[in-house]
Amino acid sequence: MDRAAQAGRRAVSVVPDIAGLRRRNGRKRHVAIATLACLVLLGTALTLSIGQTVTTPLTVIASLTGQETGGEAFTIRVLRLPRALVAALAGMCFGMGGVAFQTLLRNPLASPDIIGISAGASTAAVFCIVVLQLSGAAVSVAAVAAGLGVALLIYLLAWKGGAAGARLILVGIGIAAMLQSFTAYLLTQAPSWSLQQALRWMTGSVNGAQLDQALPLAGALLIFGGALFAMGRDLEALRMGEEMAAGLGVRTGLARITVTCAAVGLVATATAATGPVAFVAFLAGPIAARVLRRAGSLLMPSALTGAALVVVADFVGQVVLPARYPVGIVTGVLGAPYLLYLIVRDNRTGSAL
Repeated sequence: MDRAAQAGRRAVSVVPDIAGLRRRNGRKRHVAIATLACLVLLGTALTLSIGQTVTTPLTVIASLTGQETGGEAFTIRVLRLPRALVAALAGMCFGMGGVAFQTLLRNPLASPDIIGISAGASTAAVFCIVVLQLSGAAVSVAAVAAGLGVALLIYLLAWKGGAAGARLILVGIGIAAMLQSFTAYLLTQAPSWSLQQALRWMTGSVNGAQLDQALPLAGALLIFGGALFAMGRDLEALRMGEEMAAGLGVRTGLARITVTCAAVGLVATATAATGPVAFVAFLAGPIAARVLRRAGSLLMPSALTGAALVVVADFVGQVVLPARYPVGIVTGVLGAPYLLYLIVRDNRTGSAL
């Protein structure tokens, strides 16, 4: 009888421990997300304040609130603010789209810029600029459409009774290599007047960003990002495998199609605005997972991590380094060593985000 009572007391004591653990994990998650958000805000503030000239925070605030600050108003409102907004919004799109792919395929190598989706958008944009001599919105629309088309092509080529993650990644890497070769050929044929614009679609840059470029990015986050958040529980279930997800009541086919379309929409829209900023979609998810120690959904943390990566990398490329470099070059320098490390680690331990 005493043993039964003791067992009952131990069972009851477990409940508060589990509840306390959940509260602690929730607090840690909120602190991590708040820290990432502060990092994005800090990078944005630095972008608005520091360039060829240094502007005080009070002057920045006065300019943003519509007060007259002379020539500094033009610098802040027309040059720096669009750059900061486009960088942050594009980074959020890259980060959220990238982690959705990595979670869906259960492999950190399954990033849109690794498996060819960003390459498809870039190739379409360069083709429109060099061959069709288009510009502006037409190039952006072509980039988004090409990103979606390449994603569908990769999925169909990888299909064999199902699109296994490893097979899809290998097909995507092959497609990306072909597209990059074709893009390089187009650049050799480009006239000098369009070469500079075309090169932007090879490296990724927010130079010359305009406020109207921020609207499609915000719309993509609202529509495609909202769809991913709505599918958050199903996406987390798919992380455990299709059989387990189906056992939990997830309609796996519909969930895969919805998540894929939403993630491609985010990445393609961001690529249309900034070009393929290297490795942001690839890095954001793993960084967020390590910051949060894999506590809960990675969608929002990855979006904030992507925004921080692009904003800070652009500031470093424009202000900190001795020469000015596009943001894609800075993120490429950061991402390439991590890619090599990840390949070596996965060869030893297996793939996991």
